[in-house]
Amino acid sequence: MDSCNCIEPQWPPDDLLMKYQYISDFFIALAYFSIPLELIYFVKKSAVFPYRWVLVQFGAFIVLCGATHLINLWTFTMHTRTVAMVMTTAKVFTAVVSCATALMLVHIIPDLLSVKTRELFLKNKAAELDREMGLIRTQEETGRHVRMLTHEIRSTLDRHTILKTTLVELGRTLALEECALWMPTRTGLELQLSYTLRQQNPVGYTVPIHLPVINQVFSSSHAVKISPKCPVARIRPAGKYMPGEVVAVRVPLLHLSNFQINDWPELSTKRYALMVLMLPSDSARQWHVHELELVEVVADQVAVALSHAAILEESMRARDLLMEQNVALDLARREAETAIRARNDFLAVMNHEMRTPMHAIIALSSLLQETELTPEQRLMVETILKSSNLLSTLINDVLDLSRLEDGSLQLDLGTFNLFAVFREVLNLIKPIASVKKLHVSLNLAPDLPEYAIGDEKRLMQTILNVIGNAVKFSKEGSISITAFVAKSELLRDSRTPEFFPVPSDNHFYLRVQVKDSGVGISPQDIPKLFTKFAQTQSTATRNSGGSGLGLAICKRFVNLMEGHIWIESEGLGKGCTAIFMVKLGIPERLNEPKLPFMPKVPTNHGPTAFPGLKVLVMDENGVSRMVTKGLLVHLGCDVTMVSSSEECLRVVSHEHKVVFMDVCVPGMDGYEVAIRINEKFTKRHERPIIVALTGNTDKVTKENCMRVGMDGIILKPVSLDKMRSVLSDLLEHRVLFEAI
Repeated sequence: MDSCNCIEPQWPPDDLLMKYQYISDFFIALAYFSIPLELIYFVKKSAVFPYRWVLVQFGAFIVLCGATHLINLWTFTMHTRTVAMVMTTAKVFTAVVSCATALMLVHIIPDLLSVKTRELFLKNKAAELDREMGLIRTQEETGRHVRMLTHEIRSTLDRHTILKTTLVELGRTLALEECALWMPTRTGLELQLSYTLRQQNPVGYTVPIHLPVINQVFSSSHAVKISPKCPVARIRPAGKYMPGEVVAVRVPLLHLSNFQINDWPELSTKRYALMVLMLPSDSARQWHVHELELVEVVADQVAVALSHAAILEESMRARDLLMEQNVALDLARREAETAIRARNDFLAVMNHEMRTPMHAIIALSSLLQETELTPEQRLMVETILKSSNLLSTLINDVLDLSRLEDGSLQLDLGTFNLFAVFREVLNLIKPIASVKKLHVSLNLAPDLPEYAIGDEKRLMQTILNVIGNAVKFSKEGSISITAFVAKSELLRDSRTPEFFPVPSDNHFYLRVQVKDSGVGISPQDIPKLFTKFAQTQSTATRNSGGSGLGLAICKRFVNLMEGHIWIESEGLGKGCTAIFMVKLGIPERLNEPKLPFMPKVPTNHGPTAFPGLKVLVMDENGVSRMVTKGLLVHLGCDVTMVSSSEECLRVVSHEHKVVFMDVCVPGMDGYEVAIRINEKFTKRHERPIIVALTGNTDKVTKENCMRVGMDGIILKPVSLDKMRSVLSDLLEHRVLFEAI
């Protein structure tokens, strides 16, 4: 065969060798044909392999190589030209595919290398992720320990328990050989060993706070590694082993002097405790970052817990102090209430006991004034009456001031004639002013309402006191009284910034100005005028007399009436002006009924005598009983006197027109007597007029009198003119309640 390109064997063919080659080629071809099948299976199953076409080339290459070995099976014998052509074509194709695959490998080797690089990168990333996961697990473990420790130290607010628990938990968590806490002393110049982990009773020795190692730790907010041989670290027993690493961290302490009102206390930057932590001796173990972070976090948590404990201790001290103060205040309040009750009881008793002899003095003096007297005797009697009236006024002022100060005095509101009040005041003042030759003028504004709602008695008392002061301190000249409705622009005065009037449609502010040409007052003495028992230092003022209560009471009355009072003067010898404003209501009806008002100084009206008028007088005090009888007898009355309640009930009859009784009598009091009289005389025209003649000025007395059906109440002392006015009003109106 010329066309056969088979290689001639170097030695003669042997049948056995040929058989072995024949079998080998067969298995080689079988293996070559199986490998592409495996690659095809791999490509079909693999969804991520990026070089599938390379596998196709490898498959073609292997199949062709297997085909050549399969064709070789026919070359062991004589073969035809056709077989030679097939063999040649297969080898040429195999050569082409093999060269293409080799060249392609040159192209894809960098890609394969980059795949290897990415693999290494992913491995590095995986390792880094493992490290991060380990750090996270460590942080979680650290956080768990911190939470457990925080829970332990915050489960109590006792400072010693917090610190001891902290050392125990840190020692267990970090496997420490020793842990200690140094606390600053009271002076702040030293640190004292206060708590340790292993020693039950640590030796409380001290080290100076200005050591370099302590300054280093205090100046850093992180845990600091320190030498095991420094003073604060030499707290474990000496041994032959190498000491372990030591770290120290500062613990901020709350300075109680930094407490702020309505704010959280500040943490002092100069007061720290020192926590020292020691690893076991003769150990290669070192402090890890996460352990140092744990120590720092725990130190902060301990600082917070100590702050809470300090605040609790301070609040408990404040609470105890407050309780002590409350007990003291409660005791003082009870003592003050007892003192006020004692004072009120004393004043009530003294008021009653003083008014009874005053009643005798004034009544007998007024009776004596009706007799034939020499000019010198008449002057003496008038002096006695004047002094007695002044003493009676002083008694009233002291009682009013007492009730004003303890808050028991309340306004008795009602509708009254405002013009009549000013006219009454003018009638009372003019006789006194005429003696000193003072001209008194009254000017009422046209827009001033005739009727108003308020406390008529207190308003009249205020006006009388103010005008009385003007008369008292004026030797000559004139006194002008002006009253008008304060306009809105005049309500607020720059000189009275504390006065805040509120205008409305159902009330108005009455402004009264009393201007005199008297001695005047220096500006520095003006603030003292409204202080009780205070008097100015001028000679004229001292010579004018007075208790120093008038303006003090006026100020309190004006304050009760939601007003303001002040004094203006340019100096001594230039007179002064007293101004006050009070709030009064505007009545809806002008015909509202009200009880007759009994002024302090009587007016002359009605009959001057009451001949044959049968009057019954009940009073346990013999002097008071005799004096009252003297007044009534002088007025022509037929008087029957009794000294007890039982006698009064036995004697009283329908012939008696008026019964005067003192409500404070032993046994059955005057209120019970009034009830019995009302029960005895069921028909009103047969029942006598029952009037309480008493020295009690408290409001309860008036309410009790009205409750039991009495027709009136008259306060002692009573002069002849006052008794005449009382009888006239009683017979005319059958009712008369003197304002208390």
